[in-house]
Amino acid sequence: MKIAGLIAEYNPFHNGHLYHIQETKRITGADAVIVVMSGDYVQRGVPAIMPKRLRAEMALKCGADAVFELPVCYATGSAELFATGAVSLLDSLGIVDCLCFGSECSDLRSMEMIADILLKEPPEYRDLLRENLRQGCSYPAARQNAVTGYSLSVRDKTASSVSSSTLADIMKEPNNILGIEYLKALKKLKSPITPFTIRREGAHYHDRELSDSYYSSASAIRSLLAFSSAALGTGQTAGTFEDTSFSDIRSELEGQVPPNCLELLKDWHHVQYPVYANDFSLILKYKLLNKRTDSLIRYADVSEELASRITARLNDFFNYRQFCELLKTRETTQTRINRALLHIMLGIKKDRMTEYIENGFHCYARLLGIRKGREKIMAKITRESPLTLIARLSDSEDLPRIAQKMLQDDILASNLYMSVVTDKYKTAFQNEYKQALLKV
Repeated sequence: MKIAGLIAEYNPFHNGHLYHIQETKRITGADAVIVVMSGDYVQRGVPAIMPKRLRAEMALKCGADAVFELPVCYATGSAELFATGAVSLLDSLGIVDCLCFGSECSDLRSMEMIADILLKEPPEYRDLLRENLRQGCSYPAARQNAVTGYSLSVRDKTASSVSSSTLADIMKEPNNILGIEYLKALKKLKSPITPFTIRREGAHYHDRELSDSYYSSASAIRSLLAFSSAALGTGQTAGTFEDTSFSDIRSELEGQVPPNCLELLKDWHHVQYPVYANDFSLILKYKLLNKRTDSLIRYADVSEELASRITARLNDFFNYRQFCELLKTRETTQTRINRALLHIMLGIKKDRMTEYIENGFHCYARLLGIRKGREKIMAKITRESPLTLIARLSDSEDLPRIAQKMLQDDILASNLYMSVVTDKYKTAFQNEYKQALLKV
């Protein structure tokens, strides 16, 4: 059996994701698709718009054969950490033959070239990177400029057929950037997994308006769902709206998400979603009020300068999103600040992250859901993988200490998320230990 791996957030699942699964099977010839998916928080440093099990169910109903949860410490990390955490999990399963990811360019050769530069970091590249940072560029911009400058010098020496402008354009796009990080991770881990890339179809990643085509961005769909929750006062919309319901947006969603996903969206609307960063405002403020500057720097992605700024501006805290925007500077991206504040709220510390990485990234693979009839995939993982397969939390009792720490981080993060959901929508709370394995 040939198995393809996908890395995703499905925030939320839409037609582009369905296309990705279908194209993966077509171009790789895979018999099954395994997904590593972010849990209740995503790489932009914000909570997912809906709980992980709802998103996993959508994926399973649309062709995924199994969905594993990416631990929250990697799911909310930088692009490099997110990619390495996800790729290492796929690699450690021991049964994945290929990795297929979406990109704006679908130029695997050029992306491999960039991945080699970033992985090997030649002296000339490092010098250019330092100079760009010294001039005040954000790290992503500095890295893009350094790759462009380095590739110019290499092209002059080797007459490479790939232009530096092509490499620069590739590094401007978010899916390309993640794809490059996946390729870096495969190389760094010396993984036998074969990479494939599929061109992203339809709207741009950041587009906030629904596309006339079949493929709108997740950002646009989240914006539409935010309108549907405007009366709750915690979404991303501006202005005042009448109380809305799912029927107000259903016709617009019908052409943008698969039909079985549409039914799930209808069933759980204003029951389990939508969820936004501002729903966590009081929790974040409580955590910040209990921290000093010297303790804040212990958390992942929090620099000394950012810690000082958080402390100095805490009296200006109004809500989660407003405080993130308040802390932004030219040198520090909004996403970096989002992640830093999320790590403080969830208690994800630098020393703990170092310990996880030094111990091989993963000790277990937590299964969220599986398609009926695909149980033999799990049997194969049990035979081939060094990881403990966790289908229910009772399977985790014999994990080593470091793995127990990681799992407890995930459990706390998910329980916190579901506490916010139940408070917002006045539904019964179910903690992680009561959640059953999805079988679709």
